[in-house]
Amino acid sequence: MEPETVPDSEPEPSMLDPRVMDPDEEIVRRAGMDEQDVDQVVRVLEALRGWRETERRMSEASRRYMKLGDTDMRALRYIIAMQNHGRIVTPGAIAEHLRITTASTTKLIDRLTAGGHVVRFPHPSDRRSLAIEVTDETRRAARESVGRSHARRFDAAARLTPKEREIVARFLDDLANTDREPGDGDGVGRTGTHQGTGHGTDGVRGRVIEVGPEELLDQD
Repeated sequence: MEPETVPDSEPEPSMLDPRVMDPDEEIVRRAGMDEQDVDQVVRVLEALRGWRETERRMSEASRRYMKLGDTDMRALRYIIAMQNHGRIVTPGAIAEHLRITTASTTKLIDRLTAGGHVVRFPHPSDRRSLAIEVTDETRRAARESVGRSHARRFDAAARLTPKEREIVARFLDDLANTDREPGDGDGVGRTGTHQGTGHGTDGVRGRVIEVGPEELLDQD
């Protein structure tokens, strides 16, 4: 008896495809774009979703490796980055960087101290404050987790050509501004518009950005 043939199932449509989620173009306008253009845009969005999922898994893996929560990890990355640059870290600086209260910062430092991750000692020039440093053991552990993960990200960006990096940086800048309402600022990232990478001559904008301290972990 011939085994029953199960027909190949069609792949599920992408929930990021406006042809699926917004077929009448009520929100996402696709004027001037052919099917190949839309396919490419959807592929970019799917790739971004894949990256976010990978980033989430790497972040969780680092936290498990360090046995710390997200805020504690952010504090350690900040302290390590500042130490790499010879800067003294105070509880006030940690509170400002993490945007948390003084009381929350005190509890955070207490946790990290109890776990053997940081040490406190008198500030060398300000008697009213303390200086916070990461222990050598935790610094090594951070290099093995966050530092190596960032090295792989850096390598991926380094493989791009200079022109490709400019395009990617501008694209990510535009994505970072998609929370703006139409008419705000310079109009970057307005809902329902699309901009080709071949347009615009401003290059990388001269805005001030905060560089994440995780990229400094492998520095001496």
